[in-house]
Amino acid sequence: MAPHADETNGSSSPAALDFTTFSNVINGKLSSTKETRHGFNPATGKPNPEVPVSTPEDVDRAVEAAQKAFKPWSKVSYEDRRKAVLAFADALEKEKEGFAKMLVQEQGKPYGFAMFEMDFAATMIRTAASLDLPTEEIVDEADRKIRVRYTPLGVTVGIVPWNYPVLLCVSKVAPCLVTGNTLIIKPSPFTPYSGLKIVELAQRFFPPGVIQALSGNDSLGPWLTAHPGPAKISFTGSTATGKKVMESASKTLKRVTLELGGNDPAIVTEDVDVEEVAQKIATLAFLNSGQICLALKRIYVHEKIFDQFRDAVVRHTKTLKVGAGNEEGVFLGPIQNSMQYERVKGFFGDIEKENWNVVVGGKNPDGPGYFINPTIIDRPADDSRIVAEEPFGPIVPLLSFKTDEEAITRANNTIYGLGASVWCRDLDRATELAEQIESGSVWVNTHFELDVRAPFGGHKQSGIGVEFGLAGLKSYCNSQTLYLKK
Repeated sequence: MAPHADETNGSSSPAALDFTTFSNVINGKLSSTKETRHGFNPATGKPNPEVPVSTPEDVDRAVEAAQKAFKPWSKVSYEDRRKAVLAFADALEKEKEGFAKMLVQEQGKPYGFAMFEMDFAATMIRTAASLDLPTEEIVDEADRKIRVRYTPLGVTVGIVPWNYPVLLCVSKVAPCLVTGNTLIIKPSPFTPYSGLKIVELAQRFFPPGVIQALSGNDSLGPWLTAHPGPAKISFTGSTATGKKVMESASKTLKRVTLELGGNDPAIVTEDVDVEEVAQKIATLAFLNSGQICLALKRIYVHEKIFDQFRDAVVRHTKTLKVGAGNEEGVFLGPIQNSMQYERVKGFFGDIEKENWNVVVGGKNPDGPGYFINPTIIDRPADDSRIVAEEPFGPIVPLLSFKTDEEAITRANNTIYGLGASVWCRDLDRATELAEQIESGSVWVNTHFELDVRAPFGGHKQSGIGVEFGLAGLKSYCNSQTLYLKK
């Protein structure tokens, strides 16, 4: 089984993707279902196009096709699989404008951020495909050798969330396929459109059954995680759902990679440039309307600069425009779906009940769309919901601390451990603080700058396993140790 070449000849190129109709992709073919459903444009409340509602029979067909495709695909050379993945990245890049417009329509993010997601997605694919996964020589002695080789697991299911529908889809596609596995993508029911089109586009570069897509309702995920065919589930989403995925996968001992929620702290020391850091903190807390597992969610500021920093971060927050993603200059689009909108509004309901001091925001726009104004709460209690939980929306607490030890203790006082950052002029002090934070990723004087060459994952209830880097490739493989004696 050789990778598919792009359907071109010397003078023509394939037709651009049609973003008006959406289908499952099973065994290389677009597939419809008797029942359909649709998502909504979160800026307007208007329905988006119809998408399939997959049945258990569709799941069986996709798993069977993936199993059939696995052996020949796993025997294709690593270099040829890499070429296919890189060709797919090129094609995705050519379609990025169509995808960006679709992201605005289905996810709600501003167009400029949608284009950034597309650019980062192409970079992510290329970087993952550029990594090598060689056999490791552990022992090389006169009478024996010990080698470790990495072999693909088999059929993988990629469950994609609604906050970054393209980026978090291709973050599973590239390492899974380059290591020789086959993949079934399940996009979020809230944002199914981009995921279906990604997999439709991929059919030009991969043999039938190597990468497939199933759209559905809330039943589809449990059908896939419980199915005996897949060898691995790669899930990105909430901690609560991740626990259900793990429970379901455990019945057949499927491998799991779980990238889950976070309650990401920032520690701001007294020596920083207040204006500069406040602007960055405001941007990073409210990026994607706070709907990022790695968004800053608790901001600890040294008491010596607290008032000055609070005033500066409020000033910068007031410059951030809220609106539909296709409007000029918008920074915060809507919350993506009604369920999350109501959850975030629940935190606003606590403002009066808890007597919180709102320094910016606090009231939300009327009219259509799930819009929330960026809001900062001044020093709520450490046991309040806004500090203890992950709102996953544009409302954050601003907290003060006296000593580094206190900041670390309070930053670590959470069930989560995904990301964190330290903002400090003294790099030695900052590094010492960073190393004490219980998080999978810690940044100094920046935040949310991911590099696909480095592993990404969570501590505590923020996840199991890692994505990205060599470790991310290995997560799609079994290791086999060969003891070779003369």
